[in-house]
Amino acid sequence: MGPHRFTPTAHTGGAWSATEQHVSPLAGLLIHEIEAERIRQARPALLISRITLDILGPIAVSPFDIRVEIVRPGRTIELVEATAVIDGRDTVTARAWFACVEDTDAVAGGEPPSLEPPDTLPAWPLTEVWQGGYIESLDIRAIGIPQPGRTTAWVSTTVDLLAGESVSELAAFVGLVDTANGIAVRQEPTKWLFPNLDLTIHLYRQPSGRWIGLDTSVVFGHRGQGVTSSVLHDLEGPVGFAQQTLTVRPNLR
Repeated sequence: MGPHRFTPTAHTGGAWSATEQHVSPLAGLLIHEIEAERIRQARPALLISRITLDILGPIAVSPFDIRVEIVRPGRTIELVEATAVIDGRDTVTARAWFACVEDTDAVAGGEPPSLEPPDTLPAWPLTEVWQGGYIESLDIRAIGIPQPGRTTAWVSTTVDLLAGESVSELAAFVGLVDTANGIAVRQEPTKWLFPNLDLTIHLYRQPSGRWIGLDTSVVFGHRGQGVTSSVLHDLEGPVGFAQQTLTVRPNLR
């Protein structure tokens, strides 16, 4: 395949349907392509501060293309967009805001507390709740006892985001964030559907390492709406926040 053409593997298998990809690996790949395009164009060295993904439809398990556009070029802030095109249709769009690097040590503060590290925590088989090759590829360690709508857990994987090519720690991190909607389910997925329509990540520090900590809460409203909110961590501490818009409805299948 060419530099912008990709083929999903069994490790991308979706949690809601065997015929769909999970959005998490694709999210990481979109960020990888955004970073790679900025390198190709020799853009200024900036840091990603916000990522927004919109899921425009089912993510078929088919070869796909990614196109990247610098929407708002700049020396101190920049907006870049990447779109996954599957079977001729725009399927997932990611937009990333980049900002300049500054020394703000003197005013830094306000972080949430750090999490208990994953080293001594037992494995949590999320396959008891969800299907799919993506979920099967994960190493998950819950902190405390998972509760409906409220769970804190560490997530990692030994599967490379892109076979035969290295990716940044940020891209690998983003490739796990969407797992949040699956760790704190309020209702059984066999009885209720609550897929997310989007994913928005705000960062105040760039993540590092192979583990992502998800301190997650899920709220269902009274008219079919819901929100999954997470504080994001790496092993050094919190790095930012994520939110996912849910569409909640009975599972009639």
